[in-house]
Amino acid sequence: MVRLIRSKGVGVYFVTQNPLDLPEDVLGQLGNKIQHALRAFTPKNQKEVRAVAETFRPNPSLDTYQVITELQIGEALISFLDKDGIPSVVNRAFIYPPHSRLTPLTSDERAGAIHSSPLYNVYNKKIDRTSAYETLREKADSKRVESDKETQKTQKKQDNKTKPRTKTPETTKMVESVAKTAVRAIGSQVGREIVRGLLGSMTGKR
Repeated sequence: MVRLIRSKGVGVYFVTQNPLDLPEDVLGQLGNKIQHALRAFTPKNQKEVRAVAETFRPNPSLDTYQVITELQIGEALISFLDKDGIPSVVNRAFIYPPHSRLTPLTSDERAGAIHSSPLYNVYNKKIDRTSAYETLREKADSKRVESDKETQKTQKKQDNKTKPRTKTPETTKMVESVAKTAVRAIGSQVGREIVRGLLGSMTGKR
């Protein structure tokens, strides 16, 4: 896992009081090492300190095992990778203490730090990008609108099936015209029959 992470250019930091707590595969992948003092009061402790000393690249002018047990507060043994990626020999060094202030920056200090940053021209522009939540909500709203339209179409079809059919004005006019024509035709035929009957009775003919 450590090799995979490092192959992506990501740094991994391990902090422990005893380097032997880390597996050998992990120790073999460590590039930069900072080792503070270890005390060897028992034979077991002495073996552990010697094993830790052997994890550093030896320095002919320095007894790593002896120095680890003599380091004072603020001192450490260090070994870093050089420009070619090769671990440097172990050296004894003083750790530069952090300098900080527990009070907030003034407005001028904050503004000066912001404007002097090389990233100021990159991050000084506010960009309100569409968030994933907004994108998903827009898709959900669109699907809901389409679903409502389909529901309305389905309901309209069902209403049309159950709704009684009504005659259109054109159909009504046609029916009325046909009915009038039929009435006139029937009336004319009946009238002719009545006239024939009356004439027949007057002339003695049927």
